[in-house]
Amino acid sequence: MKNIPYPFDTPHGTAPFSKIKDETYKPAFEEAIALARNEIDAIVKNTDLPTYENTIEALDFSGEALDRISNIFFNLNSAETNDQLQQIAQEVSPILTAFGNDITLNETLFAKIKALYEQRESLNLTTEQATLLDKKFKGFSRNGALLSEENKNKLREIDTELASIKLTFGENVLAETHDYALHITDPEDLKGLPEGTIEAAKQLAESRSHEGWIFTLDMPSYLPFITYAENRELRRQLAVAAGQKAFRDNDFNNSEKTLRIAKLRHERANLLGYETHAHFVLEERMAQNPAKVTSFLNELLAKAKPAAEREFAQLSTFASELDGIETLEKWDGSYYSEKLKQQLFRLDDEMLKPYFKLENVLNGAFEVAKRLFGLAFKEVTNIDKYHEDVQTFEVHDDTGNFIAVFYADFFPRKGKRNGAWMTSYKSQYIKNGINERPHVSIVCNFTKPTGTKPSLLTFNEVMTLFHEFGHALHGMLANTVYPSLSGTSVYWDFVELPSQVMENWCYEPEALALFARHYETGEIIPQEYVDKIRESASFLEGMATLRQLSFGLLDMAFHGSDPTSITDIKSFEKSIFDKTSLFPDVAENCMSVSFSHIFNGGYSSGYYSYKWAEVLDADAFAYFSENGIFNKQIADRFKENVLSKGGTEHPMTLYKRFRGQEPKPDALLKRAGLL
Repeated sequence: MKNIPYPFDTPHGTAPFSKIKDETYKPAFEEAIALARNEIDAIVKNTDLPTYENTIEALDFSGEALDRISNIFFNLNSAETNDQLQQIAQEVSPILTAFGNDITLNETLFAKIKALYEQRESLNLTTEQATLLDKKFKGFSRNGALLSEENKNKLREIDTELASIKLTFGENVLAETHDYALHITDPEDLKGLPEGTIEAAKQLAESRSHEGWIFTLDMPSYLPFITYAENRELRRQLAVAAGQKAFRDNDFNNSEKTLRIAKLRHERANLLGYETHAHFVLEERMAQNPAKVTSFLNELLAKAKPAAEREFAQLSTFASELDGIETLEKWDGSYYSEKLKQQLFRLDDEMLKPYFKLENVLNGAFEVAKRLFGLAFKEVTNIDKYHEDVQTFEVHDDTGNFIAVFYADFFPRKGKRNGAWMTSYKSQYIKNGINERPHVSIVCNFTKPTGTKPSLLTFNEVMTLFHEFGHALHGMLANTVYPSLSGTSVYWDFVELPSQVMENWCYEPEALALFARHYETGEIIPQEYVDKIRESASFLEGMATLRQLSFGLLDMAFHGSDPTSITDIKSFEKSIFDKTSLFPDVAENCMSVSFSHIFNGGYSSGYYSYKWAEVLDADAFAYFSENGIFNKQIADRFKENVLSKGGTEHPMTLYKRFRGQEPKPDALLKRAGLL
């Protein structure tokens, strides 16, 4: 390939970010698609009888260059975008969608796959091969291979429009996030804010040539302000601004786009013979169908709602007694929760943050991975990166074998979307006897170091780092033959198990002792603080559970029934939130239009999976707790049966092989204090 020289002549074949110019992406995509098309044509035109090797295996290993370039480009479009990249994304997405459709709608190719699928019992396949054959057959049959020519064309039109509109949705949310700034010039308005937050706001104001302090909708700026600022009116302004992202009367309003995405998905599902988009999606999930998901969410709702209402009444009384607040509003929730937590547990984030220096927490995650899975992380400088803030590591096992490349990108900046995620630049797979190892990245938005302080994390941010690191371990420890079954390529309601189970180590004294040290004195976190962290773990858990359930129910409302009758997105959202909402509604706010997880990410009909995976992770960690949190035998079972297996078998089969039984929800309810 001449536009982006591939294969990459770099350490471990890593992405040569600094050598790729933005303007070369589109021609490189065209080149890579042509290469991939030739590989598909070779399978289609092969006159030999179809075999597993010349059809299924050849198909899974096709398009390697295209996959690598796509991964680089779309990861940068999330973590380091600019106007040019966004424009290229809009241009190449329809081309990629069309190419994908060309494959799944290719009748000759599907005929070969179908022939093999129908004789699968006599092919003597391994478990992994059988899973791949099943996945390929369903990938075609569920995405239009059985449609008439007219309906195939309709499907192409829907998919092309969806690809474009989802990108625009995400771009609008990013633009709205960066468009807002709360500029403060009166020091009185800073009352209650932590010193580090004030310093970061001052630094931001100076970088924009302003006097005073600037606060934004980026989480490291937004969360401390909404949690600690005594000025209620300013908290209101910031909260309303966050809640009306992509809902204002401007070019970035996502109302019509949100409805259009929901309606196109429904139309697509109907075209393929499914009742709704959720019926289509959930056929390939552990939960299986919308009825089961809704039942699961409502069952949790019945258990969580009484606790949430008690907690809300307690919080309201507290705010009234403390400050005479008559009605607790959304911009009061975090502020009074933190105050109540301080009163009940004598604990707050500012007490804990000095013990959670970012570098120490990262090294703590590495040490936990070493004790559980025998991994060693070594920071290196010879691997190219896309921004100076990114750190690069080589990962080896305890016998010195190279396991993975690991990237860590921790700080917010213009061109980087909010939130935290794990992603991959290269999948693991075995080809021609060579075990190709993965390149995995985690991306977060933590407070940058200031002139006087290193990056200090809240306890929630510590959990976020461990969560994304759990996803990374799932990618790094992959050990499968086929790329499409590797690492996190699992059922969506199983993918959160490795990430959520890792959060549990953050509460354990034995694990905290490895990394929770005061950044100035080196003192290990006092046991009384650890006890308070554990005691407060289920603080206001009913309210937190209700919030998560509201998002899952909203997702199912959009995707589990016919959305064509929805005309007003705000009133629709409110009707769904009514049974879970505790705070009064804010008229100018709408969450759906910035709900990137389901309208721009991969969680449509799948947001429930966070709670679903919590059942799995609580049950899995109970197994560790009962036998020692660094028990090597159990860690080996988890590595062998969950982390290394990817999507090679049904997740419940893998889970039961690890745990010896199906998961029970009791561990979650007990942990959350909801029993």
